[in-house]
Order: sequence, then structure tokens, then C-alpha cells
Amino acid sequence: MLLIHPFALSHHVWRRTADLLAPDHDVLAVSLPGHWGGERIGPFDVSIEHYADGVERMLDEVGWDTCHVVGNSLGGWIGFELERRGRARSLTAIAPAGGWSDLSPSELRLGTIFLSLAPLIGVGRAIGDSAAGLPLVRRLVLWLLSHDAAAVPESDVRLVIAAATHCRAFLPTEWMGLRDGGIRGLGRVRVSTLLVLCEHDTLLPIETYSRRFLTELPESAGRVVLPGVGHVPMLENPALVAETIRGHVASAATDRPIAR
Repeated sequence: MLLIHPFALSHHVWRRTADLLAPDHDVLAVSLPGHWGGERIGPFDVSIEHYADGVERMLDEVGWDTCHVVGNSLGGWIGFELERRGRARSLTAIAPAGGWSDLSPSELRLGTIFLSLAPLIGVGRAIGDSAAGLPLVRRLVLWLLSHDAAAVPESDVRLVIAAATHCRAFLPTEWMGLRDGGIRGLGRVRVSTLLVLCEHDTLLPIETYSRRFLTELPESAGRVVLPGVGHVPMLENPALVAETIRGHVASAATDRPIAR
């Protein structure tokens, strides 16, 4: 099972969910190129295709031709690209990014949010680990990524902030989203797919950013809304996320119909 993290975070965001999945599956949580723990990538090479290339290299290194792909946000967008390349046995897309049209208000809104964070990322990079102690940084991170901030362990807060301040692909990925537009080819998905939306997603609200996924994915794809969680639900409720993933993978493996 392959776990792909959101933009500007790292494989650490999956650590509690991965522990819950590990008894039943071989789990690989990767860090994307240009992100904390990932391989280097040139600023002009940042694209969904190049990100997927980097993930494929990691799959090749461990000898996985195909796997069950799980991605959150940017990771979900990359998951659709891996599915297109034939590397996915199933796909679980959690609050996937890319659900906007070219130069639409929703695309510009998201770009504005991330651009407003760039100065804070720069300050955090300059001051190092102490960035996790800055109240403004903590409030913004928790507001964007979670619904119940009290449910996010302190250790995870620090890892999230460290990952964001170590993300060298921050601005290039922002430019990629504006330059290349949203996701394409949703109607051509062939493997068992589950679209997982988050009830209290502040970053990519369901009513705005999920419309294309809800309407363009094949009828066979499942749709579910996780209650009580924000954009990165693994931070708040790893057990719920692990249960959702496990159920979909089991359904895909036995060719049972996906619950809608």
C-alpha cells in the first residue's frame, strides 16, 4: 500500500495511520520530490508528471509494479496520475487537489492562500525548529489542515511545521497549479476508486473543490464524507482514515461493489 502526502508536508503525516494499516499490509509512505525527506527536484521540473515520476522511481526501488494507492490532497492528484500509468490496483483519493478549472475563482483563491503563507514559510526556514513555537504559524496550520485542533498531537504539529518550512518546492508547486490548471481525465479511471471528502475541509471546501470529482468520476467510483475532520484527516482521526482505506482495499481485492 502506497501513501502519498499533501502539498508541503511529508511522509510523517501518515505515521499513525500507517501503524494501524501495517498489521494487514506492506505500507510505503513516501516523501515527494522537493519536499522534506524527498529527492531534489529543479524548480522548473515541478509538475504532476514529474512528481509521479519520482514516486514511480521509489516503487521501482522496492520492486512494486502495482499497489493500492492512497493520496491526500496533492497526493490524491498524483494518485490519479499513477492510476493512469497503470501502477494502481485501487485508488483512495482523500480530499484530492486539482478539482478546479483553469484560472477559475477557486483556483485563484487557493493560490492566494498559499502565497500568503510563503513569508511565514521563509521566516520558519530562517529560524529553524523554533518556528513550531510561533503562535501565528501554529494557528494557521491547524486552521487550514484540521477541524479539531485539540485532537492533533503536539508531535504531529511540530512535524507538519517542520515539513512546511523544509519544502523547497513550495513556490514552484504554486506556479504549477496556476500554469497547468486542474486535473484531467477523471472519466477514464479504470481501477476501483473511492473519493473520500472531509466534512470540515477549510482548505478545499467540498461544495467548491469537489464538484468535478463528484460529477466526472465514473459511476462505479465510491463517494464518502468523513465526519468531523478537516483537510488532512490523518492528523485528527487516524483510526477513521485507516478504517476507510482498509474497507475500500478489501472491497477492491474481492471485487465487491463499492458502497455509495
